[in-house]
Amino acid sequence: MKLFRRKDTSRPAAPEHAVIVHIPLSGDPSDDADERLDIFTLEDRLIEAIEGGRVGEFDGNAIGEDEALLYAYGPDADRLLAAMAPVLREPPLPPGSWALKRYGDVSDPDAREERVELA
Repeated sequence: MKLFRRKDTSRPAAPEHAVIVHIPLSGDPSDDADERLDIFTLEDRLIEAIEGGRVGEFDGNAIGEDEALLYAYGPDADRLLAAMAPVLREPPLPPGSWALKRYGDVSDPDAREERVELA
């Protein structure tokens, strides 16, 4: 009788899905500080929704002059976006905002992707 068994590591890990939120910015330098503050506030709320709901993790942002990208990862892109959706609706995002649901690892060039309009 074996009391201790080795963990089976022969099974491959499930592919990690992603949700990438695209938020257009005004491109006006005078709006820059306010827009960044809004993005950081949104991030805090998304972290709470994603990680509190145990559907994945928020991985950060990339903020350029004309667009902010918010990255989240987890085992199920649909559940991930479902957890994020209430936060993304209140207050409403600027027109032209959208999310990309990626059903597979970033290294998989054949992973299915779906664009979802948010505003």
